[in-house]
Amino acid sequence: MSEQPRILDPHPRVRAILDAAVERLAAAGARTEALGEFIPAQRKLLITRKARLIDRGRVWRLGVFLLSADGVLRLVGITTRAVAPGWPGHQSLSAETRREYRDAAHRGPFREGETINFDAPVLDLDERSLAHSRGVFFLREGLPVVRWSADAPADSARDLGDYLAERIALLIDPPAGA
Repeated sequence: MSEQPRILDPHPRVRAILDAAVERLAAAGARTEALGEFIPAQRKLLITRKARLIDRGRVWRLGVFLLSADGVLRLVGITTRAVAPGWPGHQSLSAETRREYRDAAHRGPFREGETINFDAPVLDLDERSLAHSRGVFFLREGLPVVRWSADAPADSARDLGDYLAERIALLIDPPAGA
């Protein structure tokens, strides 16, 4: 079952920043990516059903975040592409897992070559959750900040508004060759 966004009272500054980001991205017609839900292979009685990816909408990729048009913020999870998976190579479990993801995406409702994001957890945006967060997104002195990795020092975190403004600018007008 897909993860439903939690209905909590969002931090007012975070909500304002995300609403402004959605407005800017939508107005610019920024490129979106697919959001999917991965359903692993299942066996019932003698019938095996292959793994599949279900379409769950569109999101903008903004660095460590995925943002949907309704303002739901997620962490980037697993990414694959809807391309032919190739033949099993029996090289490693991780390579075979990635091949299974490509196969599920290729057989799914996605365009050939499309990028699909899944296993992307929804972030709690309420003040209490952000104040106690040890992840990439948290409050520092009451202000929302983001860092590239949960392992990075907390003092390396940047203001959420500045971070999203930079990521949006790169998405709307990418540098030459990107």
